[in-house]
Amino acid sequence: MTIHKEGYPTLIYGFLGLLALNIILYLYVPGLFYLVLILSILVYIFLISFFRSPDRSITDKDNSTILSPCDGKVVVIEQVFEPEFLKEKCTQISIFMSPLNVHINWIPTDADILYSKYHPGKFLVAWHPKASTDNERTTVCYQQNGKKLLLRQVAGAMARRIVNYAKEGDHFEQGQQLGFIKFGSRVDLFLPLDAELRVNIGDKVTGNRSIIARW
Repeated sequence: MTIHKEGYPTLIYGFLGLLALNIILYLYVPGLFYLVLILSILVYIFLISFFRSPDRSITDKDNSTILSPCDGKVVVIEQVFEPEFLKEKCTQISIFMSPLNVHINWIPTDADILYSKYHPGKFLVAWHPKASTDNERTTVCYQQNGKKLLLRQVAGAMARRIVNYAKEGDHFEQGQQLGFIKFGSRVDLFLPLDAELRVNIGDKVTGNRSIIARW
């Protein structure tokens, strides 16, 4: 397991900040030094864990399946009207990622990028019903064999940066990394109504491994 490239700035600045804090306490408030040192080590271990990058490479691709774009828990399955790009009824599947999950996002199926747009917004808790439309988010629409799939990365109350590598006109292979969301978030998938769902609310899914649906 390695550290994701998006984590290096946070880990470097975090280390320097914690180091400076502990030096100051050691010199001027020695009574708190050992307590803060222990807490600093625990915080840094959490940061390393958060930015972990496990090997999720795919050996046998199957573009009849839509793989989970992230680790987390399925919190929403419902039929909705998607107004931003598809402008039609879809099945929405939302996956909540806690701070303990791997926060890499993957491409669920081979796809050509039709649309990619970043939206600034609020930072409501990720499971809030309006998080998908009001929070900071990035929307990407893919097309594969004439079928369209829309994916939305949604920032949560703790998240303050969404990273998305997809640009309009790009082609991605199933299993490639789409991006990263820092510190708590969710991913929404908008699928055709005739997609055959393979998950239920409450299911825990693994990015690049769990099958969300077939089409």
